[in-house]
Amino acid sequence: MKKFYIEGGHELAGTVKVSGAKNAALPIISAALLGSGPSRLEDIPNLRDVRNLAKIISKMGARVNYENNTMEIDPRRLEHFATDPELAGQIRASYYMLGVMLARVGQARTSLPGGCSIGNRPIDLHLKGFKSLGAEVDISQGFVELKAEKLKGSRIYLDYPSVGATINIMLAATGAEGQTIIENAAREPEIVDLANYLTVMGAKIKGVGTDVIRIEGEEELQGEEHRIIPDRIEAGTYIIAGALMGEDVYVKNVLVEHIKPLLAKLEEMGVALEEDIAGVRVAAPEKLKSVDIKTLPYPGFPTDLQAQMMVLLTQADNASVVTETVWEDRFRHVEELKSLGARINMDDNSALVKPARLSGADVIATDLRAGAALILAGLKAEGVTSVDNIGHVERGYEDIEEKLTGLGAEIERAEETIESQVTTA
Repeated sequence: MKKFYIEGGHELAGTVKVSGAKNAALPIISAALLGSGPSRLEDIPNLRDVRNLAKIISKMGARVNYENNTMEIDPRRLEHFATDPELAGQIRASYYMLGVMLARVGQARTSLPGGCSIGNRPIDLHLKGFKSLGAEVDISQGFVELKAEKLKGSRIYLDYPSVGATINIMLAATGAEGQTIIENAAREPEIVDLANYLTVMGAKIKGVGTDVIRIEGEEELQGEEHRIIPDRIEAGTYIIAGALMGEDVYVKNVLVEHIKPLLAKLEEMGVALEEDIAGVRVAAPEKLKSVDIKTLPYPGFPTDLQAQMMVLLTQADNASVVTETVWEDRFRHVEELKSLGARINMDDNSALVKPARLSGADVIATDLRAGAALILAGLKAEGVTSVDNIGHVERGYEDIEEKLTGLGAEIERAEETIESQVTTA
């Protein structure tokens, strides 16, 4: 088990650069398999999920070269329509292989996806979309298999604006005959980035960034070059760190329009912010005002910043209410924050966060964003905080330890070996 030891109370100052967006990189890597030739993708973050997806498509026959945040993918020798079950079970984005291979060869098979446990995340909307395009769906013994002699464009209404379902249906629709219309589609920037890449490859897509997307199926797409957008959740996490402990923190490589809901809330709290074309400068105020937060699909306040924001709210001058509407089990970090001294009362999908003095303790990252929140809390807490199970954090933050220590944080990494676990037991 990997863990961080964090000595709290150190002010942060300096510049931190945001990496490419994980949630854009994963579907774009998948989409590269639709090309008739090689693609070159830049600003691909070096993350566990990215490396696992690269292994998955390599085992399927694609040639992958990944170094210095650039990935070159040649799908011309792609042989298999099924993913490796063990690898697919470790990464939720493995389900993008369903849409890709359905479009490419009319057949796909993968195990049910893994990832963080943050609530019930079925793929029924994905499967509903595939069925509308003409695919037969079979689910048995933990596997999903799709078959289609010919995909045909269809009008698909999503009961919820699911990011994953919107992306997967888009991918499949590039190989369908005629027009596909996705209504109540998700509007996240990562979907727009994927659409931009597919358009460069030769796809005809309109309406991305709105709730109605239209795709005209193409018989063949070309491999192309593309640069991934900056990660808005990573940017938000470091901006919140600056609001919590910053003397003068500049978060570089930020598309400000992607994080407007966060910046608006921070301004309400009295945080000093300066925006420019390349990033955001932030400093912690002497006094933080309380605000209420409600997570919503984009362009609302992102659920992926809810846990980090909750840490900041523990330092506000009064009580705040955090309401989670996206995932039903996304307050698992609350008990860990309480271990650090946070005063939080739960009521179904809402949390009342009261002002608190945080003190170091041993805590466990229950998921990716919860882990990031606990690291932020450790920066503020008096004494030393140990954050266990940081493998979750490494799924979504490239070099978080190095980036925070570069700002002045005191963080040490420890890894418990199998031998030491046995000895301890």
